Amino acid sequence: MSRPAETPTPPSRERVRRHSWLRVFLPVLLILVWLAGASFGGPLFGKVDEVSSNDQTTYLPESADATTVQQLLGEFNDSDAIPAIAVFTSDQELTQTELDAISDAVADAPSVEGVADDVSPALPSDDGKAVQAFIPIEGDAELADTTTALGEELRAAVPDGVTVYITGPAGFSADLVAGFSGIDGLLLGVALLAVLVILVLVYRSFLLPLVVLSTSLFALCVALLVVWWLAKWEILLLSGQTQGILFILVIGAATDYALLLVARFREELRVAQDKGVALRAAWKGSVEPIVASGGTVIAGLLCLLLSDLKSNSTLGPVAAIGIVFAMLSALTLLPSLLLLFGRAVFWPRRPRFEPEVVAEEHGMRTTGLWARLAGAVKKRPRVIWIVTTLVLLAGAAGVTQLDAVGVPQSDLVLGASEARDGQVALGEHFPGGSGSPVSVVVDEERMQDAADVLLSNDGIDGVTVTAADSPSGSAPIDEDGITAVGPPGTPAPDPTVVDGQVLLQGTLTDAADSAEAAATVRELRVELDDLGAIVGGVTATSVDTNDASIHDRNLIIPVILLVIMLILMLLLRSILAPVLLIMTTVLSFGTALGVSALVFNGIFAFPGADPAVPLYGFVFLVALGIDYNIFLMTRVREESKQHGTREGILRGLSITGGVITSAGLVLAATFAALSVIPILFLVQLAFIVAFGVLLDTFVVRSLLVPALTYDIGKAIWWPSALWRRGKP
Repeated sequence: MSRPAETPTPPSRERVRRHSWLRVFLPVLLILVWLAGASFGGPLFGKVDEVSSNDQTTYLPESADATTVQQLLGEFNDSDAIPAIAVFTSDQELTQTELDAISDAVADAPSVEGVADDVSPALPSDDGKAVQAFIPIEGDAELADTTTALGEELRAAVPDGVTVYITGPAGFSADLVAGFSGIDGLLLGVALLAVLVILVLVYRSFLLPLVVLSTSLFALCVALLVVWWLAKWEILLLSGQTQGILFILVIGAATDYALLLVARFREELRVAQDKGVALRAAWKGSVEPIVASGGTVIAGLLCLLLSDLKSNSTLGPVAAIGIVFAMLSALTLLPSLLLLFGRAVFWPRRPRFEPEVVAEEHGMRTTGLWARLAGAVKKRPRVIWIVTTLVLLAGAAGVTQLDAVGVPQSDLVLGASEARDGQVALGEHFPGGSGSPVSVVVDEERMQDAADVLLSNDGIDGVTVTAADSPSGSAPIDEDGITAVGPPGTPAPDPTVVDGQVLLQGTLTDAADSAEAAATVRELRVELDDLGAIVGGVTATSVDTNDASIHDRNLIIPVILLVIMLILMLLLRSILAPVLLIMTTVLSFGTALGVSALVFNGIFAFPGADPAVPLYGFVFLVALGIDYNIFLMTRVREESKQHGTREGILRGLSITGGVITSAGLVLAATFAALSVIPILFLVQLAFIVAFGVLLDTFVVRSLLVPALTYDIGKAIWWPSALWRRGKP
């Protein structure tokens, strides 16, 4: 019996079936891919310290003298240990019993895990009220845990009435490690909570905020996975500071991009019954501004590769990787989730299918805050942009009060600091630079000449030369040469010579992180230059870091402006519009920096700012601040093609007002979360960027840019076709 012939499926029905299958399969596949990436990246949140370093010398340029000296120190001392200074103080002159107890405690210090064996003897002060000891911490030890355990061990071993501090390079480094310890938990938790609260208040929805946050969190997990392995393979350098900025940047940017797509999706659902059709239209309308925005940020960040400081040059690619995954997540994972949930994602305020209402509105909001603002811009554009510009210029005048020439190491960590208190106590009883000497590498035949230069400087209290034959590993040197160490008749030790060079160390009379110590280092470099000597040490590292930061700031800021302007010209097909947009963004940055300077000085009484603070603030504010102008002006250009430039400006402002404001609030909140980390640099950066983003959102993008472009009219598109053939 023959089988009946099968009825062929109509081609249209076959296409529908194939389209329906793809609509389900592709989103599920994309979600699974992101889920797999997040499952590998998520567990790395608690392991970033395994591949990161907060050692300042690691990030210096290779050509810096401090870098060269740091590389040579290990050859002279055969150790990578970090020196800690234990300071013992009393209100009264220490008794012999107390001195003996302190000496025994110092001698037993190597019993603490992570403490090296070669501790110095306990050295009493001239006034008899204090004792110091140099206790090296092994380079591979857990610095914060070791210094804490060492302090507890010493306090338990000394009599009551003797106060113990752990300070010096190891103490300050431990403070930094402790300060950055909240990045994986506290910082991320505060940032996500702030974003969640804002999204719930703005959208009054329960599911949508979770979908958007999932998009951001998955982007961060995958970005961290890539960055972690690149740091593991030593392709990138990672620090606590870079890690914190990466977390905030990805969460903020991914959420911003997601909000743009979500707003467009909701808009399209009002005119399209089918969620797939609405999503395709929303994706097409959002991809250009998202890619342009992300590309602008990436280009600005990669300009940091021009930096001499590795802390800057490595931040560029690390943060750029984060932005790449923020964009990919917003353009792949988020659409997949929106397609699966459809209108239900907005519950309980689901957008209704109402094309007739939309047609009556003609795409123009007629009520609400943004419609009223558009009406005000239409009535008095020139008054608005002139007054706004004058107000911003007044705020920018405060830039002259910004003290961004560096801060002492003791002020890098906010709040209580045992290392800072120990340095103060050290300076009261010993030369201020004890434990953090100036290191000078010089040819052996020039050793005495270099020592004489050091001894003649008022900023140097004493000079030693590294000598392996000496019991302490070094020997004093004066105008007559190396002094014998030991009983009378003991011969003077020979200096340690490496490749024909010796290592001199000068004890600073001022605290190593003070402006006076920095001035001493600069003087010594000039005086020792004829001898071919190079100067390093803690103070020299700080000097070289500040100098490199100032060089980077002056070089990179103009380059970023040029790069972003070229991107805007390609995006808007115009020359005049990008120039004006860049000028408004720079004005906004100047105002944010000026107001911040007044707040830092007058309210918080900060001791100053790192030279990199203005650079980082500029990178994030200009690169991210221009995003909102991109979101606005791409929509204005789209509307201008149909309705003319001036009408397009009003429509663009009215339509994008809500979503851009929401995005600005989210980004400001995420950067403000950086302030929970008690590191001066991050707290200052948090305020500058958060305030600047709000300024961009509510003043520059809402008033200045619309009013200025409305006043200019279609000439804003010069020399594109929209300028030649478009409506006014």
